[in-house]
Amino acid sequence: MATLRRLREVPRHLLVCEKSNFGHDKSRHRHLVETHYYNYRVSFLIPECGILSKELKDLVMEFGPYYFVKDLPLYELITHEFINSFVTKGKLILSLDKDTYEETGLQGRPSQYSGRKTMRFIVSIDLMDLSSNLDSKKYKRVSWAFKEKKPLKFDFLLAWHQTGAERSMMSYFSGYGIQEHQPKIALSTTRDLRCPVLQSGLLEGEPEAACSAHELFDWLGAVFGHADLNNEPYNFVSTYCCPQPSAVVAQASLGTITGFILPERICVLLGQLCRYFDEPKLAPWVTLSVQGFADSPVSWRESEHGFQKGGEHLYNFVIFNNRDYWLQMAVGANDDCPP
Repeated sequence: MATLRRLREVPRHLLVCEKSNFGHDKSRHRHLVETHYYNYRVSFLIPECGILSKELKDLVMEFGPYYFVKDLPLYELITHEFINSFVTKGKLILSLDKDTYEETGLQGRPSQYSGRKTMRFIVSIDLMDLSSNLDSKKYKRVSWAFKEKKPLKFDFLLAWHQTGAERSMMSYFSGYGIQEHQPKIALSTTRDLRCPVLQSGLLEGEPEAACSAHELFDWLGAVFGHADLNNEPYNFVSTYCCPQPSAVVAQASLGTITGFILPERICVLLGQLCRYFDEPKLAPWVTLSVQGFADSPVSWRESEHGFQKGGEHLYNFVIFNNRDYWLQMAVGANDDCPP
């Protein structure tokens, strides 16, 4: 009966909303973007826009590339050659089931989402510290664990945030059949879209004056999911409709970029959207939404992320024409609170 009750429970979800201005000294928009490492999809919505500017379209079309390597031995990521060639800072974080963890013989900590009986462990290895002394006992033990004790192999996605090193990455992993991929780009224009009315200073909304950040968040999910928003009685898939108050815009541009997307590139896109209002526009606001990989071991920075009950971790910027912004951060059941 206890198991049945747990299955009926609705998984916990957490949405954190805050507002600021891009010009404020203490604005943390860049920090939040830069520390959300594993991004799967980026979407933007620009009301009252039928054709994207050349600068914005060129930026979107040049988001790639990223790389796929199949059956790469984990040992390759701790070699001095790899760290010296590609790593400037960072850690190797592993989320291992109980049997695999015990077989590696490495020291870690129990996952905070294991429940009463610990069945998953987190192992964190500082790569820069590890490579600083190849003769240390620590390096020898990790090397022995990955090369002899438990030679793990995984499929990896790789990306490089500086131009000019892509060929080096291709040649370095050429023995493992590395493949180059470009993000999937989808651009479209929606006609007569009913949008929520927002006021930058009313994060919680106000009856008959403005919708809340929470209402907008739900509406954006429906728009980017291409759901019907007309609440027709014969629609058995969705009865959702735009929150009130609302207004119809003649046209709106939607864009989606799907792949392995680095935070540095998202920062550039965010900056470009901020500059959208440098010249007068009909749109009072635009949005930028970013979704993380459901099965990544972390969400923000080194905050543990679990995916057994959904795996969502995402954020959304609402950028107003006065450079105010709303920042919405959402995580699912097995996740630390957003920073």
